[in-house]
Amino acid sequence: MKLALKLLALLLVSVVMMSCRGQKTDKPPIRHHFNMNFQERFNAQQENQFFEDGMAMRMPVEGTVARGMLRHDTVLFEGVDDSGEYVDEIPFELTREFLNRGRERYDVYCQMCHGGTGDGQGIIMTGGYGYVPAPTFHSESSRNMPDGEFYSAIANGIRNMPAYATQINVEDRWAIVAYVRALQASQNVREIDMDRYDVDLAELRDLYEQEQARLEAIAAARSSGASDEVTAERGERLYIQNACQACHSLDGRDGVGPTFAGLYGAERNFTDGTSAIADEDYLIESILEPEVLIVEGYDNVMVPYTHLNESELQSLVEFIRSLSDE
Repeated sequence: MKLALKLLALLLVSVVMMSCRGQKTDKPPIRHHFNMNFQERFNAQQENQFFEDGMAMRMPVEGTVARGMLRHDTVLFEGVDDSGEYVDEIPFELTREFLNRGRERYDVYCQMCHGGTGDGQGIIMTGGYGYVPAPTFHSESSRNMPDGEFYSAIANGIRNMPAYATQINVEDRWAIVAYVRALQASQNVREIDMDRYDVDLAELRDLYEQEQARLEAIAAARSSGASDEVTAERGERLYIQNACQACHSLDGRDGVGPTFAGLYGAERNFTDGTSAIADEDYLIESILEPEVLIVEGYDNVMVPYTHLNESELQSLVEFIRSLSDE
């Protein structure tokens, strides 16, 4: 009897399910909230006559800040203090975990250009791809840079280096800065201080000499295939290939650096109070040692272009000279 009842119940359920399958009705659906179907709304970029300017998309009310976007701590988020000056110290505790995080992020985003040791000899720079040389972190100027300036370069970019604010979060940017400082410390240890550690200085010198020989061989290989022609046309090509236009305009507009328009033969005033005429010697010195004479009104941000050979330097001078002859 129980089995029969179970079979009957199963049969009834099957009949009910089959009766629902594929059935249609002409009756309208039941709608409890019609306002959700017929609400007054506008698509993006659609015209809206309610507003005087006819724009449906409205700008945020002045002074409002989106939730979670109140970044009032300029030291943390911008690397500058209340006066707008770069801060000298990282606003995080320097732990082993923090440095390891910086090393990991550095290897992902930085080492291909700046090199594993921060010497500016990453694979992108030494592979013959024609990129503008990345600066070394072991120069005197880099060691004297405040931590906030390194952070700003990561977040906002500098010269032809892009901004990484969308890829690297705030804490990781500071972690990378901490790791760069660790790299600087590791490559700037005096021999007298190394006596305290169990290291073979002779072996380190050999490794250094081998690396220098490798870099010199790369430079020699590049120079051997280069043309010796000195022309303004070649200088213009070098101007583009080395991304000089990122800082130096040709139409008189100021940028990160002075414009090249009318530069040759003009007087330059420097931050140390001296001045000079922008002749061939001055231009070549500015390309190879840009930190020696800083033009008033500009920051010392240009890297040395020591990878250029003599004919390339002369061609750039000829190109700059041609801009003053026009």
